[in-house]
Amino acid sequence: MDLQLRRFPLTKAVPLAISRGTTASVEHLLVEVIHDGIRGIGETGGFDTGHRRYDTAELEAELAALRPHLSGPAPQPMQCLEPLLAQLSPPARCGLDLALHDWLGKRSGMPLHHLWGLDGSRGSATSVTLGLGTVDEVLARLERWWEQLPATRIKLKLGSPEGLEHDRSLVEAVSGALEARRQRLGQNLELQVDANGGWDSDGARAMAQLLAVHDVVLLEQPLAALEDPEADCAAFASLDLDCPMPLVADESCWNLQDLLRLAPYVDGVNIKLLKSGGLSEALLMARTARRLGLEVMVGCYSDSALLNGAAAQLLPLVRWPDLDSHLNLVDDPFEAPPLEGDQLRAGSGPGLGVSLRPGAWPSASAAGGPGC
Repeated sequence: MDLQLRRFPLTKAVPLAISRGTTASVEHLLVEVIHDGIRGIGETGGFDTGHRRYDTAELEAELAALRPHLSGPAPQPMQCLEPLLAQLSPPARCGLDLALHDWLGKRSGMPLHHLWGLDGSRGSATSVTLGLGTVDEVLARLERWWEQLPATRIKLKLGSPEGLEHDRSLVEAVSGALEARRQRLGQNLELQVDANGGWDSDGARAMAQLLAVHDVVLLEQPLAALEDPEADCAAFASLDLDCPMPLVADESCWNLQDLLRLAPYVDGVNIKLLKSGGLSEALLMARTARRLGLEVMVGCYSDSALLNGAAAQLLPLVRWPDLDSHLNLVDDPFEAPPLEGDQLRAGSGPGLGVSLRPGAWPSASAAGGPGC
């Protein structure tokens, strides 16, 4: 098995501001495994959750150091590769895990959701994200989304450094814009809120009441994630929000162990492939969450259509897709996942169901090659 690595840029059409800062562009890493003339592709990249940070160059070095150990084994069975994968950080493991899954799906000639026995025939509306800004800027971003697609699920970022009053003004303005559109078009619109850990306990309790008044359907990660698992659970337990909306953990929930410890205190979890280490753990988390009665969100960072296409293979298990990052890119080299209006579907092609855009790189063979 040969391992190839290649960096590529991703540039946002509209920079995204959240409680921890603003992102306009990133550099990600294409991860390829080649065996028996079949090329499996995966993606990874650096990100920062406030309590943990990863850099793309460091991820590339991790994977490059693993290359000599992959010259002997084949991509399957993946169980034989688990000791090597376990040495990697979650995002580095994600890139290789996706490439191995893509290789397996291409070898079998089926999309992963078919191999997993999932029904990929139905679409599900993805949320689209409104970053922090002035009220006018956020409303302009909302209108831009509506010019691009009939977005029916809106995720509003809060936890503004300007404080709760600014957060309140954003909620009231966006809620008002959604109500006006409902009245005008008769659409069923949904408002979600993600504080990205930007509040303290008192602020979260105060904001929850306002969110309930404006029919917000979920509140994601109101408190900053803590490195100590017991302290992190205690923070969620202390909220005891007196409101009807589901509470969803994102930055606090990385893997199955986190899901199990948080299950008594939250109503749902946001599974992101870079956090979980790829599809192997993400699939296990999604199935376990459903068995425990937790709702599943599948989310993204500044990811291309490759990472989001991989995550879309989980859509049959997901209530709240949040896979819009590739819709805000001006230089995405990949095509996927299928989108009808704002309805996402799992790709029907083999493996991850993702293909390289024609002419995206100077040499398609260098970037994708056979089976890409």
